[in-house]
Amino acid sequence: MNPETTPLDKTRFDLQIIASWIEPGSRVLDLGCGHGDLLLMLKRHKQINGTGIELSEEKVGRCIERGLTVLQGDFSEEILDYPDHRFDCVVLSQTLQQVMNPKELIPELLRIGKRVIVSFPNFGHWQVRLQVLLTGQAPVTGQLPYEWYDTPNIRVISIKDFKQFLRMTGIKPVKEVAINSHHHDENGHIIKYLINLRATYGIMMLERSA
Repeated sequence: MNPETTPLDKTRFDLQIIASWIEPGSRVLDLGCGHGDLLLMLKRHKQINGTGIELSEEKVGRCIERGLTVLQGDFSEEILDYPDHRFDCVVLSQTLQQVMNPKELIPELLRIGKRVIVSFPNFGHWQVRLQVLLTGQAPVTGQLPYEWYDTPNIRVISIKDFKQFLRMTGIKPVKEVAINSHHHDENGHIIKYLINLRATYGIMMLERSA
């Protein structure tokens, strides 16, 4: 199947959920957009006005080949140039754990976007806990497939941690879901109980406090 005509359900599972939360015709900014899978899906299925920011020149080139509007650069710096309320939705998908200053970044995203959607691997998952307990070493899992010496992840975040962070900063989650899915799988399922123990990823939509 041609990847450019891949249907909605052939995209990474967490991106399917994120896409379902975004209204048709929205102005969307995707940070760390990779090869542009989410933007392309939203453009084709929901006719959004989308922009991406990506650090990798190779990935930016691929996005442009796909007809997407993507800037090359560090999104932590690039977003400072946007005016207030520029976007209906800002997406930070599986990138939060790689951000240097999340406490400063997230309020800035809520300045330029009415809502912010974040997804991140849950370091509280039972497999991560078990590996640390049994081996005494940094965990390597399907969601965290790196050794300690080559990982891009600089933050250890669990779903419980992130909820505590939101309470501390007064940021309101308007939607949230926990899922069990591997790193780039198209399939997965939603976790309803023992979330911090059983979910591999957390996904939340945030909104500015009134």
